[in-house]
This record gives sequence, C-alpha cells and structure tokens, in this order.
Amino acid sequence: MANFYLDNADLRFHIERALEWAPLVELTEDGYRAPGGFTSSAEAVDAYKETLTQIGQFVAERVAPVVPKLDHQPPRLVDGEVVQAPELDAIMREIQAMELHGLCLPRELGGINCPLIVSMIASELFARADVSVMAHHGFHGGMALAMLLYSFQEGSTVYDKNEHKITKTRFAEEIAEILRGEAWGSMDITEPNAGSDMAALSTKAVLEDGQWYVTGQKIFITSGHGKYHFVIARTEPAREGGLGLDGLSLFLAPAYRTRPDGTRERLATVDRLEDKLGHHSSATCAVSFDRTPGELIGQRGEGFKQMLLLMNGARVSVGFEALGLAEAALRLARNYAAERTSMGKTIDRHEMIADYLEEMDTDVRAIRALAVYAAFEEEISQRKSRALQIGVEPGSLESKRLERELAEHQRKSRRATPLLKYIASEKAVEISRRAIQIHGGAGYMVEYGAEKLLRDAMVMPIYEGTSQIQALMAMKDTLGGVMKNPQAFVTGMAQARWRSLSARDPLERRVAKIGLYAFTAVQHLLSRTATDKLKQVALEPIAEWKNKLTRNWDPKRDFAHAMLHAERLIKLLVDQQITEILWTQASRFPERRELLEKYVDRAEPRARFLYEEITTTGDRLIGQLADIAAEALKKRA
Repeated sequence: MANFYLDNADLRFHIERALEWAPLVELTEDGYRAPGGFTSSAEAVDAYKETLTQIGQFVAERVAPVVPKLDHQPPRLVDGEVVQAPELDAIMREIQAMELHGLCLPRELGGINCPLIVSMIASELFARADVSVMAHHGFHGGMALAMLLYSFQEGSTVYDKNEHKITKTRFAEEIAEILRGEAWGSMDITEPNAGSDMAALSTKAVLEDGQWYVTGQKIFITSGHGKYHFVIARTEPAREGGLGLDGLSLFLAPAYRTRPDGTRERLATVDRLEDKLGHHSSATCAVSFDRTPGELIGQRGEGFKQMLLLMNGARVSVGFEALGLAEAALRLARNYAAERTSMGKTIDRHEMIADYLEEMDTDVRAIRALAVYAAFEEEISQRKSRALQIGVEPGSLESKRLERELAEHQRKSRRATPLLKYIASEKAVEISRRAIQIHGGAGYMVEYGAEKLLRDAMVMPIYEGTSQIQALMAMKDTLGGVMKNPQAFVTGMAQARWRSLSARDPLERRVAKIGLYAFTAVQHLLSRTATDKLKQVALEPIAEWKNKLTRNWDPKRDFAHAMLHAERLIKLLVDQQITEILWTQASRFPERRELLEKYVDRAEPRARFLYEEITTTGDRLIGQLADIAAEALKKRA
C-alpha cells in the first residue's frame, strides 16, 4: 500500500523525533484548556501522525495516479466561468470529505485545530504527487485561515478567555462556506504593470455612502476563479514624488453572489486563463473588478503591512511545495538509475551519476531541515503574538516574557524564511533538471514524467517573491541587523572564529568555518559600503558631512556593491544556516552526523568560492553602471 508519509524516513524523523512539539501543542491547545482538545503533547502528536499517514496514503493512491491525465486536462473558460477537469473536482470533493480544508482551523469553527506546521508537511506530501492539486487545495483552508488571522488583527474576533474558544468572528459565514467545499479564495496582488514593485499598483478603491468599490485588473492569480478575493488596492491620493506603499489598503471582494435559483451574479470577471509552461491543472486567472463591492480589512493605508502578515507563511509554504517536487524528482531519478543498465552495470553505480544522486539526496534532506525549522519559528511567532493579544494581561510579567520570546522567534523566522524560499525554489529546478539528465533521452519524453517536474518547478523561483527579491531581503536584513546591533555581530564573528580553531569536534570546526566565511563576507560588504559613502561625502562641504553620513542614504546608490552580491550572499547564508541546524541535530541524534558530513563536504568549497567572489569582483560592472547613470543624467540636464 503506497504512502508518501510512511515511505519517507527523513520526513518522519522530523515529525516523530526532532520537532519540539511541546510548546507548539500547548499554544495550539490554549494550555490544554481548549474544549474538546488534547490533554497532552504526546496525545496530540499521535493524532498528527495519524492525520499525516492518512494524507500520505491519499496522495499516493488517489492523487498521484491521475496526475498524467490532469496535466493534459487544463481548466477551460466557458461563458465566463472556469471549468476544471472532472478528476480534479472529484479529488477536491474527497479532500473536503476528509475535512482537510479545516486542518488548522479552530474546532469551534468546524476545523481540526492542527498546528500550521502539520499543514506545511501535508503540502510537501501533496506537492510530491502534484503541485497543481496542492496549490488549489491550499487556497481553500489557507484563505479561511487568512480571514481568521485578519479578523484577529483588527479586533473583530471575540475570544472568551474563560471558555477558551472563539465566540464570534467577522468572517464566520465565509469560513463555513469554504469548509463545506462550496468556495475558496485567492490573493490578488500582481497587475499588468506592477509585479515586484507594489508601489506601482493602480487598482483603486473608493468609498461611497459607506460602501467600498474596487476597480482594476489583477493578473497571474492562482485559483482566481474562486469566490473570495483578497485585493490590494489604492485608496489614498498620490504623494509628491510617487505613489508609495502607504496608500494601499486590503479588501475582501467576492467575485459573485449566488441567486436563490443557484445561478451567479458576477461582481468581478475572469478575463482569461493563462496558458502556462507548467502547473497545467491549476487555474491561473486574469481578474477584472469594475466597481466590485469590497469590505475593508483593518485600517485604510495598511494594505502592504497586512499583506506581509501572510507573506512569510506563503513563502514557507512555497518552500515545502518545492521540497515535495524535489523529493519526487529525486525518487524518479533514483529509481530509473537503479534499473537502467549501461556498460555492464546499472547507471547508479557510475561515478558521476552516483555523485549526482548523492548531492540531490543531501540537498533535499538539508532543505527539509531548514523548512521544518522555518515553519516552526514562523508558527511559534504567530501563536505567541496571538497569546499576547488575547491570552495575557497587558503589562504583566507573563506579557513581558512573551514579548521577549516573541522578538527572538520573529528574528529567527525573518532570517530563515527568505533563505528557505530561495534555496528550495532554486534546488527544485536544479534537481528536476538533473532528473531529466539522468533519464537521458527518456527524460525528454512525456511518458516518463521527468519533464513535467521541470515544467512545474520553473515558476518556483518566480512566484511569492522572486529569488532575487529573497536575496535582496536577506542582504538588507543582514546588513541592517549589523548596523542596529554591531556588538552582537562582533561577538558572533569572534565565536565563529574561536569555534573554527578550537572546537573539540572536527565537524563543528568545519561548520564554524562556513559560518566565518559568511561573517567575513558581511563585514566586507559593510566596509565597502561605508568606504564608498565616505568617498562621496568627502566631495561635499564639511558642514554637510554629518547630515550625509547619518541621514541621506540612497539604497540604490550607496548599497550598489551589496546589491550586486546579494545572491552570492544568500547562498552563503543558506549554507551557514543549514549547517548550524544540522549540527544542532547531530549533537542530539548521532545518526544525523552522516548527513551533516555530506553537506559540509560540498558547502566548504562553495563557501570559500562565494567569499572570494564577493570580496574580489564587481568593481568593473558597478563602474559601468555608474557611467551609464551619469550619462543619462547629463542627457536629462
């Protein structure tokens, strides 16, 4: 009996041994006081394992076998409505019958009340079968959770501290509709002329007689044929010098109403379905709003901030999605190589192919360690934030303790999330590409399934923030963190240097050496940034030096060297983070040393090379770009 959870020993290691469940379960179950809830961490974890076992069997036996058919039955736009493949509709009905749309919703709202990390692991299992099914399923329960989260944030959810349950929430009817499988939602951000640059968004919302109306077009909307759309729209007038992000607000805009006779009254239209390279059975829509009634979420002008509430979780989810696809590609390649003979032996015994397979396996397991770490820190952050809001007395000792703990978990989550999104997405492409190469000519043929994995993987470095956006975020946060707390950086670098020379365990010394490469690369980028700034300031009158050094920093000009090397830096930071996580695991579980050794063998020369690139290259290109900018300035003058 096939089961994508039970056949994955590395995944089960995290769930059944390594994950620190106790604090997470306690927060999920409101200190084990939630009505109808679990009474211990052990009891809860047994239930989570049973749930994942059921999901693992479902995706292996029900979803995976129909994926080839789904890939050749894309959704169609018929008379303004999207028609999905009958097989996909059947799968979604079965998912609803298993109550998986409510996997992480509270029991009082009809959910199962699992921690979000259980849903993330389920995403990996679904993605190993098919990323299209995984994505569409995610826009059911995921959007219902978003409704609840936003309601908590704006104070429109009432939580009874004595009964330990939600007694009222703003979007109760919409959540119930999603749980019944009758609707789903989407996040509508991208526009034809505004992708990563959200300040360029032009969709508008106007308030008339107490009702908001949304007008504009959104594109590339995954599962955008659903009923409920979270729409980012401009509500504030343009400021001098540009529109900015502070003029954006967030709305929930239903795309249709259902009439008494069961027909739909359209409030927003699906203009077209995108014809995509991959993700064929997932509907990607262009949606137009024309004075569509919308409900403001939170306060006007806070749309960008509210979007960020979901963005971390969405990027962690993509990390697990990419991981599931990479796992599928690894297994496909490994199985083929074990059967295909060449020159008297199976090709998995040829040195180069064996090296490929080992690197693929090492990367998948290392990324899983990072993914579980990131998901844990993000969820603990969210739950402690909610506990501060509804569970403790403001200003109490308990409140102050939670605030300290929350700040630390948020720091770890903010650091790990872009690293995970970057490396999981990039490796999904690399590993699926290698799976094709290991198959040889057969990999180019549709019937083997390898080419589909590469087609599906190609979008992962693009959506939910491109790999380059992740690199710039990681660079900005890393350098900004040093500027805010230089003493912590100096201490961390000194500790890494000491460990690299004096740690008793040679494997710990190697881990510390990789970390030291990262620290010294960051130090170089900061020094270079400061030096370049001082050169500019020296050309100004002395009276202007203080102002120029403390205030007038232009990220596009003053951080040019750091931006040039941002992608190299994030690769270094990934290796630093993963090796530290694996070292912590190896200290607790000796059997994890082998994985750490394999990863370090590849990370050490890579870290050394990346450090050399960061510290010795880039001047020529930056000089060329500066000349181009100066020439453009002359022409404008």
